[in-house]
Amino acid sequence: MTVKDIFDSMAYGPAPENSDKAQAWLAAHKKTDLYYGGVWEKAKSKKYFATINPATGEKLADIAEANDKDVAAAVAAAKEAQPKWAALRDFERANYMYAIARSIQKHARLFAVLETMDNGKPIRETRDIDIPLVARHFYHHAGWAQLLSRELKGYEPVGVCGQIIPWNFPLLMLAWKIAPALATGNTVVLKPAEYTPLTALLFAEICDEVALPAGVVNIITGAGSTGEHIVNHPDIDKIAFTGSTEVGRIIREKTAGSGKKLSLELGGKSPFIVFEDVDLDSVVEGVVDAIWFNQGEVCCAGSRLLAQESIIEKLEAKLLARMETLRVGNPLDKAIDIGAVAAPVQLKNIKSLVEKGVAEGATFHQPSWASSGLPSKGNFYPPTLFTNVQPSSTIAEVEIFGPVIASMSFRTPSEAVKLANNTRYGLAASIWTENINLALDIAPQVKAGVIWINSTNQFDAAAGFGGYRESGFGREGGREGLLEYLVPTWQKTAKARSKAGSKVKAVSDTNSSSNFPELAFPAIDRTPKFYIGGAQKRPDSGYSNEVIGANGEAIALVGDGNRKDIRNAVEAAHKASGWAKATAHNRAQVLYFLAENLAARALEFEERLIAQTGQSASSAIEEVNLSIERIFYYAAQADKYDGQVKQTPVRNVTLAMPEALGVMGILCPHEAPLLGFISLVIPAITMGNAVVVVPSETYPLSATDLYQVLDTSDVPNGVINIITGNKDSLAKTLAEHDDVDSVWYRGSRDGCKLVEAASIGNLKQTWTSHKTIDWFNQEQGEGKEYLRRASQVKTIWVPYGA
Repeated sequence: MTVKDIFDSMAYGPAPENSDKAQAWLAAHKKTDLYYGGVWEKAKSKKYFATINPATGEKLADIAEANDKDVAAAVAAAKEAQPKWAALRDFERANYMYAIARSIQKHARLFAVLETMDNGKPIRETRDIDIPLVARHFYHHAGWAQLLSRELKGYEPVGVCGQIIPWNFPLLMLAWKIAPALATGNTVVLKPAEYTPLTALLFAEICDEVALPAGVVNIITGAGSTGEHIVNHPDIDKIAFTGSTEVGRIIREKTAGSGKKLSLELGGKSPFIVFEDVDLDSVVEGVVDAIWFNQGEVCCAGSRLLAQESIIEKLEAKLLARMETLRVGNPLDKAIDIGAVAAPVQLKNIKSLVEKGVAEGATFHQPSWASSGLPSKGNFYPPTLFTNVQPSSTIAEVEIFGPVIASMSFRTPSEAVKLANNTRYGLAASIWTENINLALDIAPQVKAGVIWINSTNQFDAAAGFGGYRESGFGREGGREGLLEYLVPTWQKTAKARSKAGSKVKAVSDTNSSSNFPELAFPAIDRTPKFYIGGAQKRPDSGYSNEVIGANGEAIALVGDGNRKDIRNAVEAAHKASGWAKATAHNRAQVLYFLAENLAARALEFEERLIAQTGQSASSAIEEVNLSIERIFYYAAQADKYDGQVKQTPVRNVTLAMPEALGVMGILCPHEAPLLGFISLVIPAITMGNAVVVVPSETYPLSATDLYQVLDTSDVPNGVINIITGNKDSLAKTLAEHDDVDSVWYRGSRDGCKLVEAASIGNLKQTWTSHKTIDWFNQEQGEGKEYLRRASQVKTIWVPYGA
């Protein structure tokens, strides 16, 4: 071949990365140990499993398999170290994290090569994307460690964190988990994926290199059973998991009722939305980055191409031409675009789903070289495009986790949104258009936690990442990711309820209720109905429950709600979707009006509290006054609790936009029947949610008396729906309901477990507590923590510049 021939063909020659240092490291680690308590320990199981190079099929090392005793020892080391680590000055913790970041940079090429050999992704990706981002995470969170006590007062570390990470971004997922945990004063027990443990073990050596205190970071290798031991260990205070939705469900069920904090980053089927005004050549390169980056083994991969009908054929033709030029092969070759799939079992799964796509009638496309141009050894799969795909087909619904994209068309922006949201997932989306107004109109409508505009797969430590719906809950990165590793101080110090339940707050008052005229309520009052869709409705069951007053006599009957009542209330709440679209200013005005109308009827509510609970007059006055004040507080916050522009080191305006969760189920506490109701319901609707509320089972009349206040306060129909009845029975129904997006529960320990276990159907967010909260205490009963729990952050990346 002449020089002229080379210039004519522009063919790439091999550009292999030198792997000598990685090979030397592997030669010294033929059999690995576990790292906990600051030392390397032999596995008590005495078992090992092989980690394999997916590009060659060759064994890289034998990896120790931890059993329950190994996990227990690692957790014990973390538990012992945690108070000492948390007690360090902010500067001292920050210094350790800066040291880790610097050491990662010093060993960057070793990390990159080892990651490529263990995972199969191209060296260009590990070298230029993964490892720099790992260092960035530790630098960024070192800054948070330095600022923690100033910026996040009133919060404490969770404690010991169990972290389980996947095989698609082994070291980057480690950084996403460990960096915020350490910055906030926690210690960790981390299990890397069975297929890709090597860079986590190299990271453990970095911890030794910087003299990180013993027990702060513990690395335990093993298979799924090892992760199960971590999840089940009683001394683990938080589980952070990234992986499949199926395993996420199991973890949610296993941790139900345990009190463990939980964050889940799960599967995805992300839409890649292309409008007709866009530059198609840019879109093509965007698709390459969206689905053929990391062999498509990306939870947020743009695996559903949604293109406007007028340009879809032209776009598909350009994609087919681009696929011909993609290079699949040895991941250590710097000229390679697509490396090896991480494991044979995953390769088999990709092939099976592709076969199903063909069988269901979609048109299958691969490059002309696909049958002959792949390496003979290793787990390789060519880039694949499906056209003529139906939205209901398997390949449009199921996460393939490989280099396979399904193409569909739409006509209008509203149809694009419907197609984009036609999935049980909600992790990420890409929107491509030259019209910024259109982009920012569509972005909030797409139900996904991350939106990239004219870009894809953008990540940074300052920007939150995480999903909606069956893509999990919780965020990683940014302030919102940091808060996943903290709990409010008051939440840690609250006391567990007794079996009998907590007593209503009593205030000593020598005059007691004698300040009030004789109550006007007869022994059996009119029966309050339910409040659904802005109207009073009779219970479907036809049954009512007695409300026993402080004198031991029945003072009212209230409806006994059932599943059908909950169904009706949830339907009404969904019809109130316009509340979330209202401006924060308008929501604030409604809340101010609500507070004013409650104040106008304060005496009536004070009397009702006394009749139900027997509390003193001054206590009843305080409860009503605090309820009014609390509504004013959230009205004031409505247009002030907002997002941020994140300081990401790229040419982007990266927005953190708090969004309503949707429809929330709220189960109110026994105590403080008015104030507890207000303290939970008002922050939820402040953020734009619609709610289905079960008030205090024992003292429900304070909530049912609110019907007329709501009617006269311009609260839109369906925003607040109230169902009385057995709290735990209705809690289970709400937690199981697939059209409920979140459940808050205050009650028994068994009730907490019931709600969390029942939530796995659509993996809804839950916030439960069996501890007594002093609703009269401002620090406990109100604040931004309630607003944070009533919203989720959507990260929108908007590039700028030529």
